[in-house]
Amino acid sequence: MSNIQDGALLTESRFIMPLKLDHIKACVFDAYGTLFDVNAAARAEQAALGDKWQEIADIWRLKQLQYSWLRSLQQRHTDFWEVTGDALDFALASVKLDDSALRNRLMNLYLTLSAYPEVQETLQKLQAAGIRCAILSNGSPKMLAAAVENAGIGPFLDGIYSIEEVGVYKPDPRTYQLAVDRLGIGPSEICFQSSNGWDAYGAKAFGFNVLWCNRFDQAAERLPGTPDGQIKSLAELPAIIGVE
Repeated sequence: MSNIQDGALLTESRFIMPLKLDHIKACVFDAYGTLFDVNAAARAEQAALGDKWQEIADIWRLKQLQYSWLRSLQQRHTDFWEVTGDALDFALASVKLDDSALRNRLMNLYLTLSAYPEVQETLQKLQAAGIRCAILSNGSPKMLAAAVENAGIGPFLDGIYSIEEVGVYKPDPRTYQLAVDRLGIGPSEICFQSSNGWDAYGAKAFGFNVLWCNRFDQAAERLPGTPDGQIKSLAELPAIIGVE
């Protein structure tokens, strides 16, 4: 059953009437690209990377995701820190950069990615309204702990859940079940947010209420599980779930 208000219309990219999701008890967030800016590490090394920094950032992120999916299919799991390193090695090789010191700096920077500007205020507002907040991420516990501490958002989180607990990457349904089990509530009482279309669609197919935080106006995925709606910023989330 849809949570869309009567009369709401859906275009390919956005709802054009106000969306409301009722009976939400918890908001669960993807980490990378949703709470934390995945381009921040390469951006911080622009002096060393030159005009290739964005290309490197894009390849790094693409291969990071591809390697997580391929390892899941191969049943050859390793944690996200190793996947991130392998993806960076591919990205640097793609632009013919061989600099171990630079590689180490980029990896260390990935532990302290900056949060998007609206993240802390949004989490504060949800917490004040009694909405439980948690992260559900492919990231390893070490990576997530470092990013959360750097962003100063730990006090606003009720849980930080890594897929390492189930040993397979999103969008495997077992990863989404982890949030249900840890929070002790049903999927229909959870609103899930991700900036990754494939993740948003996967979470909706699982049974969550889902808002795709489509920060970069990506095209709609051709996958099962169309999200309930799209937002450009997490600042839009509180009003949608009835938090003023």
